[in-house]
Amino acid sequence: MQENKSMDLKHSHSVGDVYISNSKSTDLIKPAKPGDNQEISGGFQVYKQRWIVLAIFVLYSASNSMQWIQFSIIANVIEKYYGVSTTWIDWTSMIYMILYIPLVFPGSWILDKLGLRIAAIFGCLGTCLGAWVKVLGVQPDLFYVAFIGQSIVAVSQVFILSLPAKLAAVWFGPNQVSSACSIGVFGNQLGIAVGFLIPPMLVKNHDDLNLIGRDLLFMFYCVAGFTTILALMIVCFFKRAPPTPPSASAAIAEQPKPNQSSPFLHSVKNLILNINYTMLLVSYGMNVGVFYAISTLLNQIVLFHYPGAEEDAGQIGLCIVVAGMMGSVCCGVILDKTHRFKETTLGVYICTMIGMVIYTFTLNTGYISIVYLTSALLGFFMTGYLPVGFEFAAELTYPEPEGTSSGLLNAGAQVFGITFTILYSEILKGFGDITANLVMVACLIVGSIVTSLIKSDLRRQNAHASSSPSA
Repeated sequence: MQENKSMDLKHSHSVGDVYISNSKSTDLIKPAKPGDNQEISGGFQVYKQRWIVLAIFVLYSASNSMQWIQFSIIANVIEKYYGVSTTWIDWTSMIYMILYIPLVFPGSWILDKLGLRIAAIFGCLGTCLGAWVKVLGVQPDLFYVAFIGQSIVAVSQVFILSLPAKLAAVWFGPNQVSSACSIGVFGNQLGIAVGFLIPPMLVKNHDDLNLIGRDLLFMFYCVAGFTTILALMIVCFFKRAPPTPPSASAAIAEQPKPNQSSPFLHSVKNLILNINYTMLLVSYGMNVGVFYAISTLLNQIVLFHYPGAEEDAGQIGLCIVVAGMMGSVCCGVILDKTHRFKETTLGVYICTMIGMVIYTFTLNTGYISIVYLTSALLGFFMTGYLPVGFEFAAELTYPEPEGTSSGLLNAGAQVFGITFTILYSEILKGFGDITANLVMVACLIVGSIVTSLIKSDLRRQNAHASSSPSA
């Protein structure tokens, strides 16, 4: 009981300046201004500024992910304008997955060692630079320049995908952390939605290549301008951490481990040896890999059944992602209210598999409105699963850094994404979309089985419970 009182004292603002030994953020904590924070269970404080930080991150994440599908959603137009094969266009999407895999470890190290602010600055500056390089690659014979710009943006995502769980844990209390993570993932989905919607609207399938070039240049300038504004916002307003931790688990996680010569490598080793996390790594990767494959080839599949429906292809992708945004928020609220992580994860996974079956057998009905509806159903669960996987991983691996656990989770997703996209493309060319989609269904069935085998070892929830005053 004495220990709990000590913890309350260290994070109380009812006294003057408070010294916190071994604090990584600051040694002298100044009391916050009245009305600037809210006291939560256990004497910890959350700050209003957390919503500003989260909002900036959502826009920053969107500015990167909107460029992922920028070329492949208008594959037929890009093929005509640049004179490249659809395989090269597919690679503008897959380069995101390829580059993430070797860079996840240095990216996670920077996030865990240098903090949220430095990682965000690296990511936003890289995203901005890549967008401006693409402006230089707008001529028909400069596809390689546009591809270099796309690659720079792809490198920058390593400083984005691992941030939602870390940001939520650093800034938000235990009853908001899952919702905050969901909103953070929402930013990535928002960007993908914009990436599906805007390119087909701005870049038309003109017969005149000069008109296509004009449309592409306008699109590239819009993206570059947007990323420049966000880079300035990150530098000016994005903070590393609040003055004091928002929860007991955050307070424990930020304490240095003097007995570890290399905390990052130690965390990676612990994650790899955690069998429950390893199974989640596989099941999460399979789910996200299916999403990557479907998104990358969506233009080609829709145009096969509905020729000339370039804008519909983008809007169907939009339906998938917007429905997924709603699914993400719903799942985040459910997790915060119930803390039933395994049950929610498994339920969403099974619903994703069912949605994929329905989507498969409604593509060729001849009614594109039905495809809109079934795509939305699929997206609600498939992309709604993303924050659920992040939060379940954080629970299974606590007190390991959230940036490392989510970074490895994303790396696994990229491996499956590359594999499934290539597999999906080859089966689509050789056997048609029904066979290709059924192979993806089979992968989701395997993922559901693996998920069912994961034990519900909720370590972070146990830390919250043991530190509460009633404990």
